[in-house]
Amino acid sequence: MEQTIIHLVDDDSWVREALSRLLRSEGYEVRAFGSAADFLDSCLAGEVECLLLDIAMPGIDGLELQRLLNRSGAMVPIVFLTGHGDIPMTVQAVKSGAVDFLTKPVDDSELLRAIKQAVDEASSTRKIREKTNQANARFNQLTPREKEVMAAVVAGKPNKIIAAELGAREQTVKVHRGRVMTKMAAESLVDLVRIADRITMMKSISLTEA
Repeated sequence: MEQTIIHLVDDDSWVREALSRLLRSEGYEVRAFGSAADFLDSCLAGEVECLLLDIAMPGIDGLELQRLLNRSGAMVPIVFLTGHGDIPMTVQAVKSGAVDFLTKPVDDSELLRAIKQAVDEASSTRKIREKTNQANARFNQLTPREKEVMAAVVAGKPNKIIAAELGAREQTVKVHRGRVMTKMAAESLVDLVRIADRITMMKSISLTEA
């Protein structure tokens, strides 16, 4: 099995060495950086499974790096480490998506628990992204009329109403509906609605776009 890679950004070399030893002893691979700039220069943020991030650093600090990653659309699970955090700082970090906010010197068991949570979140995010990409690819294979029918179906409209709105025969709508279910790999109406939600929420794709 491939080792899970933990990315660590802290300007304190002693902290980097101590945490790296701990994480490697737990079976993780560690990539450590002395600054946020070094991390940004060396990593593809979308591939980071867990980022241990110091708050106070010269140049780009931890919260600013979090903001930069969020603006780029990278969904990076972050565990913050700080020697002098406060409540407003903690609230800001968590509201911006941080998994946890730990105070140095950090308890080993607390750190490992937070890392596991971050890695689990990264795995879930990856699966959601894969399903979204698959749904998007299937959606793009639909004809313009099938997209219209799909939009109406997930809106809860019966075949008779859809037919009237599209100026088509009800039997024709049933045929399109069946093709939509097949092409979208949906086993039920509930399944199709969930797929549609995934497309519109995660990819901002309009179901009515031709």
